[in-house]
Amino acid sequence: MHAIGVDIGGTKIAVGVVDEEGNILAQVRRETDADDVANIDEAIADACNELVKEHEVSAIGLAAAGFVSPDRTSVNFAPNIAWREYPLAAKVGALVDADVPIVVENDANAAGWAEFRFGAGRDATDMLMLTVGTGLGGAVISERDLVRGKWGMAAEVGHMRVVPEGHYCGCGHEGCWEQYASGSALERDAQHAAVARVDQAARLLELAGGDAAEIRGRMVTEAAQEGDPLAVELLATLGRWIGEGSASVAALLDPELIVIGGGVGAAGDLLLGPVRRGFEAQLSAMGHRPVAQIELAEHGNEAGIVGAADLARR
Repeated sequence: MHAIGVDIGGTKIAVGVVDEEGNILAQVRRETDADDVANIDEAIADACNELVKEHEVSAIGLAAAGFVSPDRTSVNFAPNIAWREYPLAAKVGALVDADVPIVVENDANAAGWAEFRFGAGRDATDMLMLTVGTGLGGAVISERDLVRGKWGMAAEVGHMRVVPEGHYCGCGHEGCWEQYASGSALERDAQHAAVARVDQAARLLELAGGDAAEIRGRMVTEAAQEGDPLAVELLATLGRWIGEGSASVAALLDPELIVIGGGVGAAGDLLLGPVRRGFEAQLSAMGHRPVAQIELAEHGNEAGIVGAADLARR
């Protein structure tokens, strides 16, 4: 039976009908306002109502960036959307023209589940998914089950503290892993480098129209693919942070596979090489244990839709 998956971002939502093989049969998008939760509810419902007119669905899954309640009905806290103890499933359910279960999932969990079921992790039993975007999300699959924890907040690996008194994080603490291993960290470091090392930053500044503050992660990737030394170095630093942090997670979970998702995956081996080297450099008992595979995600920006739909259906 088909299900609807909804990937909720800070400024837009993507909604799709997904079949049992993980294929998206139809998709629509809506713009949203992160500070107006009623607007988000209405946008989700409007998109779902458009799709249920054409497709019979058995469930709706909502993938949200935030801390989801154990019963998967509410978002207890979201760093980038004004949700606080917010009954998202009930709010959307009151507006949707279909009497089907509505399930709320953490967005990284949804993306990780999509990769486990239909993507890079389809042959794995134990997997760590890292979604490297504005922040750093995580999903853990253990013995083929999604690990949610007692209160539904497991796998928030981006908020492991890796640098005491380090960069301030939106979660309210300092030195979180996502402040060093995310697209935002790449942009921050590139912008700083373009000011401090202007003689080496000509290509990055050219791509940004001469304004260091306008440098974006995709520009770093483009310059690195052209062979620009500073851009290659910036991606290597990001990759090292991802790899070293992954080794700490591996000390706890011992996954066979680590999947890297998010926009930074466009850098390919320019990122993966440093990730793998950083991981092996910090992996405990290296040389006396199998080393986890580290691969790029296969589902790209559609992973949240696919995973949310499949988890809601299940």
